Amino acid sequence: MSAIHPGTRIGHVHLTVSDLASALRFYRDILGFEVTQDAGSVVFLSAGGYHHHIGLNVWSGKGAKRPEDGHIGLYHYAILYPTRKELADALRRLLAAQYPIEGSADHGVSQALYLKDPDGNGVELYADMPEAQWPRDARGKALMHTRPLDLKRLLRES
Repeated sequence: MSAIHPGTRIGHVHLTVSDLASALRFYRDILGFEVTQDAGSVVFLSAGGYHHHIGLNVWSGKGAKRPEDGHIGLYHYAILYPTRKELADALRRLLAAQYPIEGSADHGVSQALYLKDPDGNGVELYADMPEAQWPRDARGKALMHTRPLDLKRLLRES
C-alpha cells in the first residue's frame, strides 16, 4: 500500500469537560473562539466561521472527575482528509486490515468514520463537504446534523 495522502490534516479537537460554562469562559471568552452551535450537552466553537475547531461536551455528566495522572482524557481527535475519495480510501484500508469501525455519520458539513486507536483513544476520520453545500441557518451560519453515512456509496468513490 502507498503512504497516506500528503494533503491529509488533523482537524478539530473534541473534549469531554466537567462544566460547559467554565470551558466556554476559557475557549470563547479568553481565547476568542466563536460558538457555532450549542446543543445543550455539546457546544461547537471555531475560528473564522469554520463549522468547528473545538467540540466541548458533558456526556460523562456535569462535574465528572478529571482523569488521574497517567490516564487518557481525550474524547477524540480528528483527521481531516482533503476529499471524500481519500476518506473512502481510508475506509478501504480499515476494511482490508479488518480494523473495527465503531460508527459513521453524515454531519451535513462533513462525513465521518469513528474508531478507537490501539490505546482506546477516539479517532475521527473525516472529509468536509464543499462549503457551498453546507446546510445553513437564516443568518448563513453552518448547521450540523447527524445522519447515517452510506458506506457502500463512499467506497464506490475510491
